[in-house]
Amino acid sequence: MSQMIKVGMADLKLCKAPDAITTLGLGSCVGIAIRDPITKIGGLAHIMLPDSKNFANTSNIPKFADTGAKELVRIIVAAGANRSRLVAKIAGGAQMFAFQNKTDLTNVGQRNVDAVKAVLAELKIPILASDTGLNFGRTVEFYPETGDYIIKAVGKGVKTI
Repeated sequence: MSQMIKVGMADLKLCKAPDAITTLGLGSCVGIAIRDPITKIGGLAHIMLPDSKNFANTSNIPKFADTGAKELVRIIVAAGANRSRLVAKIAGGAQMFAFQNKTDLTNVGQRNVDAVKAVLAELKIPILASDTGLNFGRTVEFYPETGDYIIKAVGKGVKTI
């Protein structure tokens, strides 16, 4: 019997098939799903902010794209995945509030998406699919066995990427 592992905000977890993994309420946050398609070992990180370098307290590693993505890769490889086979899918990064003056500071969602893409490129992990941006929150489920990343949004239906 498989189980659904829950990932909180600014959190990450490891997942091995046949289990699945989920996180709720990705607004401006980004959900990074990474897996090895051969071993079917994967994980999910719920990233809140793009960069840890501007904060004094960076002890919550999964909170930031630059540290969280690297930690997710580290634990997946430590569990037996092959680093060279890792692939990713991402979701979230919405612009949840309308601002008159759209500055980089107000568009945290896009900054999160850009930071996640940059760190995955640095790690040489291809992004196979994404569902990012726009103005609505998402709940996601990730299945390392198949690689399915299911995106649920109120009033938007269900989408698998």
